Amino acid sequence: MKSMTHFETPPILITGMSGGGLSSAAKVFEDKGYYVAHNIPPRAIVDLLKLCNQEETPVGKVAAVTDVRSRMFPGSLLEIMDELTELNMKPTVLFLDARDDVLIRRFDSVRRTHPLQEGDTLKVGIQRERQAVAEVRSHADIIIDTTNLSIHDLRRAIEAAFGEMQNAKQHVTVESFGFKNGSPRDADLVVDVRFLPNPYWVPELRGYRGTDEPVAHYVLSQPAAQEFVDNFLQMFSTMLDGYRHEGKNFITLGVGCTGGHHRSVAVAEAIAARLRDNDTLDVSTLHRDIARG
Repeated sequence: MKSMTHFETPPILITGMSGGGLSSAAKVFEDKGYYVAHNIPPRAIVDLLKLCNQEETPVGKVAAVTDVRSRMFPGSLLEIMDELTELNMKPTVLFLDARDDVLIRRFDSVRRTHPLQEGDTLKVGIQRERQAVAEVRSHADIIIDTTNLSIHDLRRAIEAAFGEMQNAKQHVTVESFGFKNGSPRDADLVVDVRFLPNPYWVPELRGYRGTDEPVAHYVLSQPAAQEFVDNFLQMFSTMLDGYRHEGKNFITLGVGCTGGHHRSVAVAEAIAARLRDNDTLDVSTLHRDIARG
């Protein structure tokens, strides 16, 4: 029998690779009024949420951080997720990841050893953790690749991904980026708009960005741009029901150009504007590389 939920928003489960930004993500949720429990064992997550879900609870929004050290305690994280679903307390799972070389650099910069390193190299410890968390990653609602993100970028990515946390809606983040900085590994679908004329080569437009009217007009006034946006939205609309059927309520669309300043930004904004006409969607934009050189 399912229990009544008293949470304002679904509980958040923050997990992922060590060095992936779990502590930084937890701080974002704390700043947004969440009660955040750090590094608690999977079994204790159930007890925590039951306690916070009592009728006279002082906690309306709760998040729990669990990393590979927490999972050394008894209890499978996947089993806990299933149990919480049965109790009508299904958590939204946020998984933070990054490339191995970036994780190695982050550990080296703070002179820490990896929790699974034991007597081996840091790289071996990271590989062990990847194997340990692979199944949890495959069940995550939201995956954020922090490889190219600063702390401020991560905050914006979390805010964009979670939107207003409206239960009945699918959350779509339209993320612009530059291919020269690498495509976002957390995107569910990536499109390339480098086929459009580049405003960078127009001297009077070079200093603007795709959110500025002169660049947006230049990009979107191209016949190929409007045709692309129309065709893409037609295709994407056929995918939404399938995503919903598969329980995927958080979708990230990547729109890429060369530097992530002009074409991808303008097209991402155009796609997001059209998607907002669909009242079953909660749509946000994220411009990953707009401020990069």
